[in-house]
Amino acid sequence: MHDVKGIIFDYGGTLDSNGVHWSEVIWEGYRHAGLDSLITKEQFREAYVHAERELASTRHITPIDDFYTLMHKKIGIELQALRAAGHIHAADTPELNRHTAAGIAHFCDRRARECIEQARPVLEWLHARFPLMLVSNFYGNIDSVLRAYDIRHLFKGIIESAVVGVRKPNPTLFRMAIDALELAPQQVLVVGDSLNKDIEPAQSLGCHVLWLKGKGWTASEEALSHPCAITSITQVIDFFA
Repeated sequence: MHDVKGIIFDYGGTLDSNGVHWSEVIWEGYRHAGLDSLITKEQFREAYVHAERELASTRHITPIDDFYTLMHKKIGIELQALRAAGHIHAADTPELNRHTAAGIAHFCDRRARECIEQARPVLEWLHARFPLMLVSNFYGNIDSVLRAYDIRHLFKGIIESAVVGVRKPNPTLFRMAIDALELAPQQVLVVGDSLNKDIEPAQSLGCHVLWLKGKGWTASEEALSHPCAITSITQVIDFFA
């Protein structure tokens, strides 16, 4: 029997994509826009990594940006990288790329909203019984994103990497959330989509864990297993059955 009295959720890849790595969601958006006829998935992945590094080093995202705005900026950086690498040529004008970025951003925002709506009854059920915290490697605007999706009120607090200056898998972020809950690690359940960034650091502190396992970044990640793996956010409630 467990003695859980508080819950920590990851956000990106957990609540907004039900365990699917966001690179896969964005690539689906590229395919929806027809860009898979111009670039390969490997070329896209290189641009994805470039954009992540650019966003980590330069303040493109502001605290008031909602998720659509974030994605529009991020995909714009990806498309610039693809043009610079010669994968998208001069015939693909900047204006076309702006429209393409908007279309992919809307695609991603719709997908996130669908997943949030799937997670909402789970979060509401848990919120009625436990204090909830959010721990996320994000861009400094997670509060605005949660408010736009109308779930900010469900969380007692947020520990965000861009704000506190520490990124997962450093367990310090989880330690901060545990302290905010005023609980012992053994009284806390951590739910996340990354074995390396969420589950292992949380376990190192002594927390209970649920690994929301979906389509990962690499085949080797997808081959990993864990006794506390789940395949849907709705299964979190089963932990308390």
